[in-house]
Amino acid sequence: MRINLRDLTLEELEEFMTGLGEPAYRGRQIFRWLTRPEVEDFSVMTDLPKSLRARLSGIATVALPQLVERKLSTDGTAKLGLRLSDGEVVECVLIPERDHFTLCVSTQVGCAMGCRFCLTGRMGFRRNLSTGEIVSQVLLARHFMEESGIADRPLRNLVFMGMGEPLANYRHLVKALKILTHPQGFHFARKRTTVSTVGLVPQIRALAEEFPVALAISLHAPDNDLRSRLIPATRRYPLEEILAACRDYPLRRGARITVEYVLLSGVNDHPWQARRLVEILRGIPVKVNLIPFNPHPELPFKRPSESRVRRFQEIILSEGVVATVRKSKGLDIGAACGQLRAELSLS
Repeated sequence: MRINLRDLTLEELEEFMTGLGEPAYRGRQIFRWLTRPEVEDFSVMTDLPKSLRARLSGIATVALPQLVERKLSTDGTAKLGLRLSDGEVVECVLIPERDHFTLCVSTQVGCAMGCRFCLTGRMGFRRNLSTGEIVSQVLLARHFMEESGIADRPLRNLVFMGMGEPLANYRHLVKALKILTHPQGFHFARKRTTVSTVGLVPQIRALAEEFPVALAISLHAPDNDLRSRLIPATRRYPLEEILAACRDYPLRRGARITVEYVLLSGVNDHPWQARRLVEILRGIPVKVNLIPFNPHPELPFKRPSESRVRRFQEIILSEGVVATVRKSKGLDIGAACGQLRAELSLS
């Protein structure tokens, strides 16, 4: 089987080339080529000798997933479906902001966390994405921006909040982060690259040591009992351990950990729960991102009223904690938070 060079970091590409008897700088040349969305084979790598391109074509590939679905929301959000080499499909979401775009990136086909309020969890877990499959979402999103005439604003922010639990695919995630933030490659800023997790404590601590980027914690409840019912897979990691890992997580000056909190009507949106949330977060530099539930016929929850959302936010703000309400984008195309499911992979 040919190796996909998109799975390799710069250092691994250099080692791969020296293993072929080539100078290490050939790896750096290939690394730069792989940041271009139009590159799908070695023939276009014109700074490589023709004989080397022919040799690489026999032992390696730089193939991309196939873009098989494009859905555009009335608010400008785009959901992209990518068919992988084994026929599975994952989705990523391109979100327009005032002066830039944010890409919501997937790390797994399906998800094993089983969050009760998330459609992705109802798929079950299929498999982890490879490093190259993670990185390719950025390339195909850029290609979509160019062909759609919306490249007037840069793709600046990456949020690993799509299908799957990023830290459950730790090895491939970290390699993808190293590729995407490398100054000789995509050069995304670490401060604008966010990994979201339901709270896998050992992996949070590993990320803190190996390659810290911006961190978001999907909390969704202020106590262990309710949280274990909403997110069954996290029972082995109580809130106390998750929050201790957050306290120890290295942050740049002025940065905060994002706490994501999906508001479910009558479940976790009571005023006393807002006060309890502030209490458990005390002493941690955080900003709370409140996400009113995006309803779906298959999910057993309701969206709280605007007044209830506002009251919850006001309680948190009154305690001096930053709290924002996320405006749902892409709701009409199934691209909002918790709605990714890759229907094409189910057929």
